[in-house]
Amino acid sequence: MATGFFWDEKCFWHAGGNYALTLPLGGYVQPLAAGGLPENPETKRRLKNLMEVSGLTDDLSMRHAAPASWEDMARIHPETYLTAFKDMSDAGGGELGLRTPFAKGGFEIAALSAGLAKQALADVLTGDLDNAYALSRPPGHHCLPDWPNGFCLLNNIAIAIEAARATGLAQRFAVVDWDVHHGNGTEAIFYDRDDVLTISLHQEANYPLDTGALADRGRGPGEGYNINVPLPSGVGHVGYLEAMERITLPALRRFKPDVIIIACGFDAGIFDPIARQLCTAETFRLMTRQVMQAATDLCGGKLVMVHEGGYSEAYVPFCGHAVMEELSGSTHAAPDPMADTVAKRQPNARMNAVFSELIGEMATELGL
Repeated sequence: MATGFFWDEKCFWHAGGNYALTLPLGGYVQPLAAGGLPENPETKRRLKNLMEVSGLTDDLSMRHAAPASWEDMARIHPETYLTAFKDMSDAGGGELGLRTPFAKGGFEIAALSAGLAKQALADVLTGDLDNAYALSRPPGHHCLPDWPNGFCLLNNIAIAIEAARATGLAQRFAVVDWDVHHGNGTEAIFYDRDDVLTISLHQEANYPLDTGALADRGRGPGEGYNINVPLPSGVGHVGYLEAMERITLPALRRFKPDVIIIACGFDAGIFDPIARQLCTAETFRLMTRQVMQAATDLCGGKLVMVHEGGYSEAYVPFCGHAVMEELSGSTHAAPDPMADTVAKRQPNARMNAVFSELIGEMATELGL
């Protein structure tokens, strides 16, 4: 199996702009930043470092990519937005939306992040790779066409999808978003369409507070092609796997996509500082196994993962490593050092039964 891993050092250089004191160092070394937001480079960098130390990168096709072009971005984002973003970036940085700060050069880094997702999808669809992971940063799933929010400046996955469609690589795309926050940007972009299935498993009323309801199913031709799975706080390993089994997988089978794309956030992990779910590294491994089997059954194994959130610098690397082990079939392991601790903190049988009943009710309402 050929598994691609797309990354670029410059993506680690995205900085918090007006939320942090950023000192430029000539453009050849990552700028120094003091303070800032939970979205920082270390979770991503430490994941890649762990894979290098474990030897897992030896089993991957490590790749770079060109930035998304203006034409690529303009298929999703209006020219007025892109121009305002570029002008502010050139002028030293700032903030265009809610919790979306960036420093000088932020536009170019965001374009590079989207380019990693675009190339990962293209290389899987052309058969150059069996599957792929894009270590994109800044993330993308909250970004609407003309309004960035939640650390997201461009919608990486949407840009990748429309680039693939424009070049005739695929026609039907399924996006499964297991980031703990609702994928409101991706939902909004495809809400009226029946050629992109969007599924979001998220903590209810975390971020954003006013989106992600079960009743939001799409509009017009898109009716029924948007699925939200708002989970209460405290859902852990058993509940997430059940939600995948009873809602996500049946929806994928019904839709029959040409490719499955995962908005892969790790903030449903048990140690995340801005969420309240209880997933473990093993949860992410087994969810990856579930979607890999679905991809094998439905679309020739074509599966692409694009990095989104996850803010525990200690735990995200192990969650990501578990995903990459599963995705590539590598035997280079990085055992979860917190496995005993997280096992003790899982919901008890009574709470799992409550969550199971809720998931069953949602599946019934969704007709799955």
